Amino acid sequence: MKIVVNTRLLLKNKMEGIGVHAFNVLKRMAVSHPETQFLFLFDRKYSEEFIFSSNVTPIVIYPQARHPVLYYWWFEYSVARILNHAKPDIFYSPDGYLSLNTDVPSVPVIHDLNYEHYPNDLPKAESWYYRHFFPLFAAKASKILTVSEFSKQDISKQYHINPSKIDVVYNGADSLYRPIEETEKKEIRNQYSNGEEYFLYVSALHPRKNVKRLLEAFDKMKGTANSPIKLVLVGPHYFKNSEMEKVYRDMKFKDDVVFTGRLNVEELSKVMGAALALVYVSYFEGFGIPLVEAMQCNIPIVASNLTSIPEIAKDAALIVDPFSIDSISSGMLEILKNEGLRKTLIERGQERRNFFSWDKTAELTWQSFQGIKPHVT
Repeated sequence: MKIVVNTRLLLKNKMEGIGVHAFNVLKRMAVSHPETQFLFLFDRKYSEEFIFSSNVTPIVIYPQARHPVLYYWWFEYSVARILNHAKPDIFYSPDGYLSLNTDVPSVPVIHDLNYEHYPNDLPKAESWYYRHFFPLFAAKASKILTVSEFSKQDISKQYHINPSKIDVVYNGADSLYRPIEETEKKEIRNQYSNGEEYFLYVSALHPRKNVKRLLEAFDKMKGTANSPIKLVLVGPHYFKNSEMEKVYRDMKFKDDVVFTGRLNVEELSKVMGAALALVYVSYFEGFGIPLVEAMQCNIPIVASNLTSIPEIAKDAALIVDPFSIDSISSGMLEILKNEGLRKTLIERGQERRNFFSWDKTAELTWQSFQGIKPHVT
């Protein structure tokens, strides 16, 4: 079998959720199936760490696809040229983008449809591209993979796709996420939060991640908690967010907020393991990998009651309304004050985390490929 893969989001030290998904699935598939030839398509110079085995051939094609005009050019011309020449059995695209200019059987991973529900959270050109092309990609796909039952139903409804065409492959979490000893927790807190306990947020600082309300809720909670607890936010600015920045400037307790920027997985796993709790109150998610990472670290969770998050967290999180500052604030205060609740959530997370692993993700992805009929020219 020959599989061509869109690997443009395999970026050394810069991988977000979709890149993490691609890395973990592709590494396992390439190593487990040496009989299969993989052609990895990059849009810039790649790191050798992404060439997982001898059956992987890297190909760099241009232009670098980081703008809607360049997305179009890269997929409809550069990628199509490779596909039409190589004639693979499957084109696999972990970020969901396909080429409409080829007849090669194609399998996108469409993680979620946030851009359909909240189009104004994206720059106009990005929003238009997603809403115009992703329905076409979904219709063209031989099989669609997604990361939750919520996203499966959403894709089916929004794009009028038969649910039988959509397979759910849950995400996993890196094995570096694990419980850590109290002495190491103290060292990490000394490094990041002046020695104090902290709530943790992990993700890009994107509007749908609800950072603005999280900051407001933390400020409100601090006003009544009489506690030195901090809020540590890990992640890059994805799009400029002036509302979030204004809220931060106006906070009474902004000196208790720590922005770390992007951290590599080795450091992030430590920061996660030393947190009092993860606060994950996005108002739209297709999965939410930090939920599983927190479970693996024995960290309690405060989580949104919307989209895929209750499906992934189940009873291993204290569920709150992400559109209510009072609800988020009350949830954080309850976690802070109630040690018994923290213990209960940790125990539930220890059970829930067993449902998720990258090995399962890779195996289910491979199984989905087996049902694809080869294109006959």
